[in-house]
Amino acid sequence: MGNRADDEGTDVEIFIRELTDTVHADTPTGAPEELLALLDQFGFERNTVKPAGCSGPTYVWHEAPAHLSEAQKKQLATRAVPPLLMAGYIVRIPDYLFDPVAYRSATARIRSQRATPTAPVSTPDTSSRAGRSRRA
Repeated sequence: MGNRADDEGTDVEIFIRELTDTVHADTPTGAPEELLALLDQFGFERNTVKPAGCSGPTYVWHEAPAHLSEAQKKQLATRAVPPLLMAGYIVRIPDYLFDPVAYRSATARIRSQRATPTAPVSTPDTSSRAGRSRRA
């Protein structure tokens, strides 16, 4: 059982498994729990296969829930990209899975969360336009 993220040199490799409609989010062998927990948080389902013996690596991967439509799987995969990038991870998603509308929505959500003041402000907030943007 090979790990695609290990092969590609990325932190998260998002793709559709050949001959299926399953959207995978693979991480390198031994990926930090923080990364795995982020994928859980985004709605991916975690899968784990432990070796039969006492030695060998435990394989962990995430899949989009099977009950989602093809469009919903694309949206789930794409919405995960901006926060993963913001957390400093290297993410690879192919064009056939990328949903531009979902990406813009996810980046807008991040910007609005960053622009939300921690204390009440009596003047209109214009910081969302003035903030720096970061493209993938």
